[in-house]
Amino acid sequence: MQDAHEFLKSLTVVLAVAALTTVVFQRLRQPVVLGYLIAGLIVGPHVPIPLVADSGVVQTLSELGVILLMFSLGLEFSLRKLMAVGPTASLTALLQSSVMVWLGFMIGRLFGWTPLESLFAGAVIAISSTTIIAKAFEEQGVTGKLRELVVGILIVEDLIAVLLMAILTGVASGSGLAAGPLAATIGRLAAFLVGLIAIGLLLVPRAIRAVARLNRRETTLVASVGLCFTIALVAQAFGYSVALGAFLAGSLVAESGEERQIERLVEPVRDVFAAVFFVSVGMLIDPALVARHWPAVCVLTAAVVLGKVVGVSLGAFLTGSGLRISLQAGLSLAQIGEFSFIIAGLGLALHATGAFLYPVAVAVSALTTLFTPWMIRASEPIAAWVDRRLPRPIQTFAALYGSWLEELRARRPAATAATELRRLLRLLVLDALLLAGIIVVTSASMARVAAVASGELGMSGALARWLVVAAAAALSAPFCIGVVRVSRKLGLILARLALPAEKHKRVDFAAAPRRMLVVTFQLAGVLLVGMPLLAFTQPFLPGVQGAVLLALLVVVLGAAFWRSATNLQGHVRAGAEVILEALVAQSRARTTVEEGDPLDRLHQLLPGLGTLTTVRLDSGSAAIGRTLAQLNLRGRTGATVLAITRSQGGVIIPNATERLQAGDVLALAGTRDAIEAARAAVHDRASEAC
Repeated sequence: MQDAHEFLKSLTVVLAVAALTTVVFQRLRQPVVLGYLIAGLIVGPHVPIPLVADSGVVQTLSELGVILLMFSLGLEFSLRKLMAVGPTASLTALLQSSVMVWLGFMIGRLFGWTPLESLFAGAVIAISSTTIIAKAFEEQGVTGKLRELVVGILIVEDLIAVLLMAILTGVASGSGLAAGPLAATIGRLAAFLVGLIAIGLLLVPRAIRAVARLNRRETTLVASVGLCFTIALVAQAFGYSVALGAFLAGSLVAESGEERQIERLVEPVRDVFAAVFFVSVGMLIDPALVARHWPAVCVLTAAVVLGKVVGVSLGAFLTGSGLRISLQAGLSLAQIGEFSFIIAGLGLALHATGAFLYPVAVAVSALTTLFTPWMIRASEPIAAWVDRRLPRPIQTFAALYGSWLEELRARRPAATAATELRRLLRLLVLDALLLAGIIVVTSASMARVAAVASGELGMSGALARWLVVAAAAALSAPFCIGVVRVSRKLGLILARLALPAEKHKRVDFAAAPRRMLVVTFQLAGVLLVGMPLLAFTQPFLPGVQGAVLLALLVVVLGAAFWRSATNLQGHVRAGAEVILEALVAQSRARTTVEEGDPLDRLHQLLPGLGTLTTVRLDSGSAAIGRTLAQLNLRGRTGATVLAITRSQGGVIIPNATERLQAGDVLALAGTRDAIEAARAAVHDRASEAC
């Protein structure tokens, strides 16, 4: 009876204090998650406030919160949805997560943490917070392409987090970072996932649909939650976390098509226990421990903000999201949250990390969560500022790159080209796997080879290790070169698909854009293969040799990129001169140049400049009297102004200080979406001015 009283008392204290802090943080327009963390600090044992809840009771309840939170995240994920997010979100999430895992590992080693603690630190800072971003987007009314991109990245990141938790559980359970046991751990994980998903897809969706047909809300709720806890226990029985089982349960239920109804039913229960979970996280914050490790908190916070902004922005841009949207997505995702707590708690429960990592992770999450609303709010002005500060050749490239990818998506490759693309992709993956295998095997056999060499050949251990490293480097070199060469071949095929050369023409007007596209695809290929490979192999490397090699490759390709961008700038200026002459002739033939002239003939003559069209400034437009820099059409929409036709006659190639006049006709280049956005921006401004 005493236990029941203690349970009720602890639950009352937790929920009452959480309710109070939540109201306060809502008034302050801050994420409620921070309120829960403060509530945990208040009722926890580390702050001298006479409102202490029983830690054991709260931890038990928080386990329910973790299960229901992961179940709800699983409901948002399904195989269909993963296919829908497409390569943009998937490749961006992969690049960003790889960058952060590597950064976290290197920071951990810099502070003297063990390899396993450093690996957990990398996983902790790799995943952004779905809960925090969803709340912030809802409060600020963020919609459209930015929301779609960020949600897609979050879906893939959630999947990566689940895989990281499963791998870390196996590694921390005894195999460590040795190559053989790690491979066995990954194999067991794959077998478990395949078996559970295969059986689950046969049984779970049918069972949920049968229950949903009864039209009884309480029956559907009880059946769904019961299934969630059952699969969570199955995962635990196989040695994996209950969080993994709950996530898989949600994913299987989502395949039934009833996920929306179940999500609405589970949401109130989930919110209560999720609040208890976040309070339990706050209870584990020891201010003295955080103060002792404040350098790690500051460095990891800076790594989260800078690493995620750069990783997400670069990945999203390379996959065709446009400069503005990419930067906004990077600024929106620069925080960590619930998955970080779960991963840090997993390390603590498995005794794989010291007690310091959990409060450090919570402190980093709290700091980055505080920054999140401001960063989302400031993302558009920051993106516009970055666009204005970029060198002119990079601005031109950024404006046209999206249109090239648009052309590529619109073209269906011939059977021979498609076969060659698949072959090259297989070679790229094979080269990466062989590189990883050589590094892991070398690391695993280093001590044994050194012992054999010193025992049988009388060679010193240091010399034997150097010889092993030299042999591994010699074996790896062809595959490193293979990654670069195959990436270039892929770039050539894709560039020719996007900007085909016309054989009957004496001059190839698409040569400069095509060269630019080849270098960009090659750079993207090296990054998208190199960063995941580096993140995976860094625990087996004694230093930063892999990072240095990747950095050298990026620098060399970056120099080629800059040369191609400079040539592209000259090509665009020459194209602008041609457009100028065409518009002059057009203005002479007619008294005015009408909006919407497609310039189709010029588009055929000047491939690589994207969609070409003209937009007229009406007399009521608020753009009149403003300079192009102030209007910032490229920063806001991605469209570039190539020329301006004046109403009184004459055509000019504009610069940033050019002031717009009534009746001006802007010749625009860019993607179709960018052109439509630019036209809408001009007309919207006009309607605001009236």
